[in-house]
This record gives sequence, structure tokens and C-alpha cells, in this order.
Amino acid sequence: MQLFYNPQVNQDTKVVTFDTFESKHIVKVLRRKTGDELQITNGKGLFLFATITQNDPKACSVEVSRYKKIHPTKHRLHLAVAPTKMNDRYEWFLEKATEIGVHEITPILCDRSERKTIKTERYEKVIQSAMKQSFQAYLPKLNPLTTLTEFLERDINGLLFIAHCEDSERYELKRKIAPDKPTTILIGPEGDFTKKEVKKAVTKGYLPVSMGKTRLRTETAAIVACTTVALANNG
Repeated sequence: MQLFYNPQVNQDTKVVTFDTFESKHIVKVLRRKTGDELQITNGKGLFLFATITQNDPKACSVEVSRYKKIHPTKHRLHLAVAPTKMNDRYEWFLEKATEIGVHEITPILCDRSERKTIKTERYEKVIQSAMKQSFQAYLPKLNPLTTLTEFLERDINGLLFIAHCEDSERYELKRKIAPDKPTTILIGPEGDFTKKEVKKAVTKGYLPVSMGKTRLRTETAAIVACTTVALANNG
């Protein structure tokens, strides 16, 4: 069964008419017909079960038969990750992190960042697609691009970590993660965080951590971090 995203639906919604893009996808690509069932999520914890009543490729309509509420996870993972030089690598990270179970993502600009801009609309579509593909009821929040300095000034609760490759004292992330806790992890650019950035993060309460014995790319480190937190909470 295919999952579709519509942020406007709620538990009182009875009829949904898809836009031209989604309607064409349902009727022409998926070849769904009148009477077929679809699932819709609003990305806020709600699944709607609906039946196609009009398979118009320009305005496909469905009638909602029932709904199901999905409770949010007890833990919450916020990844603050520097955009990669190659944009497709960052999109890969967004896709996989969404599938694994990230809750919030903030692109951060660091001293060694090579990419200074992001494609917010494109990133949103990647996240939405990954949410639908992995059949999740919650859409991860994508925040605007911000500097690391600005990010460190935020009052953030829970476990705070900064992953870096400097030859200094670091802890293994997997040994410091605790289940059912809000967790924020900073991941730097290809050139890593500078010593000054690491020091500033530590003074703000971030614990320096490593992802293992090998040196990882930015997007790989972010996925390892996401997986580590997921395993700690789902194992």
C-alpha cells in the first residue's frame, strides 16, 4: 500500500482531493482505480485510510473511512549537520536519517564549511519522500541554515554531543547515549570542526564524542550517529 502526505488533513477529514502531481502519480504511475485503498499522513502522527472514489489523473479524490493515531517516540533526536560540498551527499543523509528515525535537522555553517547555501525546498521534498517510503507518521523538522555560533547560543535540553576528529579526549557515542532522552548531536563539515569550535561547544555543555576508529565523511558520521541513537532506543 502507498502512503501519501497531506499536512492539511486531520481526524475530521472525510474527503481528500489530491493535486495534479499526486493525482497523476496515483492514476497513471501506480495505476490505482476506483475502490482501491490508500493511506495518508499529515506528518503529525495521524494515518488516514481512504478509498478512491474518483480516479481522475488531474484531481483524484478519496473518501476517508477511518484513522489511526501514532504516538510519538519517547526520545527525540536533533542532528545539526554541516552541508556537504556535494549536495547529493547531503540529500542522501536526509533520506537515510528520515528512514532511520531523526526528528529534527539543522544545517549549520562552520569555519571550514565549503557549501554556504542549501536548497530548502528540495531538501523538504527529499524528507517527505523518505517519510512516505518508510511509512512514518511524523515528518522530521528541517530548520533554516544557521551558523554554529548561533546554534550554540540556543537553550537546548537533553544530551548534547559534538562529534569531531581532533586528537583529544573523546568518548564513544554508543557508551554515552541513554534511551528515552532528547539528544542533540553536532556533525561538522568535510574539514571537521576547528579546535576553537570544539572548545566553544564543550563550554556550552556538549560532550566530545567519536563514532569509531575510522575517519568518516560528514554524511556517514551523521548516519552512524542516527543509527546509534535508534538502536539505543529500539533495542
